Amino acid sequence: MTKQLLLFVTLLVTTLSFSQQDGYWDKDRSTTKEINVSARDRIIIKTEDLPLGTTEIVYRITLLDENQQLASSLVSVLKSIPDPTGISQGSAGAVFVLSKISGDDKCTYAIFSTDKLALEYKDSGKTLESCLVQAEPVSKDAKRLSVDKSSCLNGNSNALWFGFESKNWIMKQKIVLEVVPWVDKKLSRGWSLENRKSIIDQCKTSNLAQKMSNSDNFCVCVSERIQAKYKFQEFQKLLPMERSKVFKDAGDVCLNETNASPAISADLRKEASLLIKNGKYGTAIEKLALIINGDKATVLDYNAIGSCYLFTKQYGKALKYLQAGEKLDNTELFVQLNLAHAYLLNDNYKEAKKIYKKYQNQNVTDSLSWIQKTEQDFKAFQKAGIQNEDFERVLRLIKE
Repeated sequence: MTKQLLLFVTLLVTTLSFSQQDGYWDKDRSTTKEINVSARDRIIIKTEDLPLGTTEIVYRITLLDENQQLASSLVSVLKSIPDPTGISQGSAGAVFVLSKISGDDKCTYAIFSTDKLALEYKDSGKTLESCLVQAEPVSKDAKRLSVDKSSCLNGNSNALWFGFESKNWIMKQKIVLEVVPWVDKKLSRGWSLENRKSIIDQCKTSNLAQKMSNSDNFCVCVSERIQAKYKFQEFQKLLPMERSKVFKDAGDVCLNETNASPAISADLRKEASLLIKNGKYGTAIEKLALIINGDKATVLDYNAIGSCYLFTKQYGKALKYLQAGEKLDNTELFVQLNLAHAYLLNDNYKEAKKIYKKYQNQNVTDSLSWIQKTEQDFKAFQKAGIQNEDFERVLRLIKE
């Protein structure tokens, strides 16, 4: 028995050097009950409701002789243990979880996750449905139960039921049950594994995430942003349009944090280019707008969206984006030419003439002249049903 006690004490010690402050012992919702049990009787004791986010509990059972008192409560002992992992890590500066005293009486006990199973135990003494059973009589005991290693904490119950059977055949005995829950700070906000997964899955169905070759890091980032700002219950109460905005805001931040934006922008450019070739300018605008709204646009992105607006006869919007592109790089002649087109189609021949004339002797690429590109553009406009009586006038101007 001495060897067993020494082994148990070794397991039930801690040191501050291994502390992980990701939770806390909830002393306010701990259980401390002292019960007198009649000889050869069975009783059940329900713990206090376990708080949301409980991932571990430490319990202590002590049988006392008449007039005996506990030297220290389990709550006071656990104040010296920063987290549950410390109980099983071991340390030279040991803190004993086991009670320092006990009486001569002994009992057996079992733990149940529902009141129905506990009541069946009280009537029959059967422990087959228990999540933990101590069949050998003890005068004191202490254990740590965790979500990942014990079926007692399965997430479906907010309390535990302890069943005791007295092994005193003559006299009643006094049992002290103490249970202290460890609460994970993140889970206490309602963000269980299932709830976190639901946010990540929703993120993965978004248009933005689907543009990424690997959206895992991005969606985990979005989930963490939402968890930091809201409790799960608060998030669930938001209106659909409010939740959409929360996702968008978190996504905007996570794009930069996960370095996903360049890859997404590259994919969007490829899609927009293909759409433009097929004359689907409206859809191409949507793709290019995602790049521009994400503050990752290049001068050629502004040129492309400006060109799309020209072909959809939205000349004012074309001017807006082409002028923004010009501010990024006023030497990019694709932008300058489309800017001249936008002024011309917007009935501002005076401004258009200045640009057409200014670059008439230059090339827009190493092999395509300003004049050739202008002729190509005017033919493309006419094919798309865009007519302007000044097209010929401009061509005569730049060929002088």
